[in-house]
Amino acid sequence: MILSHLSGIRHYEKDIKKVREDREKARRPLKQPDKEEKSTKENTEDTKTEASCTKQNQKKKEFEQEEYYLKDGFDSVIQALDLFKYDPLVFKPGTTFLYSTHAFTLLSAVVERAAGQRFLDHMMKMFRELGMLNTVPDENDPIIYNRSRFYHFSKKGRIVNCPYVDNSYKWAGGGFLSTVGDLLIFGNALLYSFQLAQLKDTSGLLPGILQPQTATALWAPVEKTEASWDKDGLYAHGWLVVEKLQKYGLCRRRRHYVSHTGGAVGASSVLLILPSEPMSEIAERQRAALPQGVVVTIITNMQSVGLNSTALKIAHEFDKARGV
Repeated sequence: MILSHLSGIRHYEKDIKKVREDREKARRPLKQPDKEEKSTKENTEDTKTEASCTKQNQKKKEFEQEEYYLKDGFDSVIQALDLFKYDPLVFKPGTTFLYSTHAFTLLSAVVERAAGQRFLDHMMKMFRELGMLNTVPDENDPIIYNRSRFYHFSKKGRIVNCPYVDNSYKWAGGGFLSTVGDLLIFGNALLYSFQLAQLKDTSGLLPGILQPQTATALWAPVEKTEASWDKDGLYAHGWLVVEKLQKYGLCRRRRHYVSHTGGAVGASSVLLILPSEPMSEIAERQRAALPQGVVVTIITNMQSVGLNSTALKIAHEFDKARGV
């Protein structure tokens, strides 16, 4: 439930009543009973406009939350739990999707206890194993070569520097610095594990970083979830998943892909993976050439930039080029 954001743990907004009200507004059906004898078209348009405005306001207000700009340092992920561990759950676990950075802080505490070592130490060990040598915690004191400056748009529409923040309260939910090269390594490693899990014969191939059952479960869509950056998809376990679908001949054809966007103070990112299809034919024919597909990542040192649709377009273009 934590991985699928169905835990009920709050996000940055502390007002539980407000979160519930906003969620009800977003869920309001497009067609409402015509109590004032308006036309169905007028009702639908009014509701669409209201729902759209609600979602836009939620996105703008998220970066207005005080916890985004914490300057206090936390010595451990266990200590960071103090921020929310006594707060009531917003929804009953398993009933309602609510994206929560704090839920991933709890997950990092679970990882720390299971691994038997500090969360950051465990993550750095994994990054080294993956070959992601440029991925490090965004700690303020160390000199980190090539660290970007971070920017956002002011209320007057000007590009300005972002304020100082300390991300030690949310290492797992937005506290690492990385590069596009490292994220490509990560994406390809996951794609390799996912496609390897679908092969009947894996002799002669190195194992994936993930066990087969884990790789499959990671990208399995979960009911009652959603994702703001693509309405065709459902949330899985730490990923958005869009499943393959074509309802009508010669009409819109949806490809299977997975992605996740990132948003922090002064930064926006996306990692998108478009596996080749059909996997059964490609994998059996080109087993030694796994993974098969396109991985796209974009990182920008600008706050509140939507990147998923751009990444998907790039992936489709490269996919077409590969098929020529």
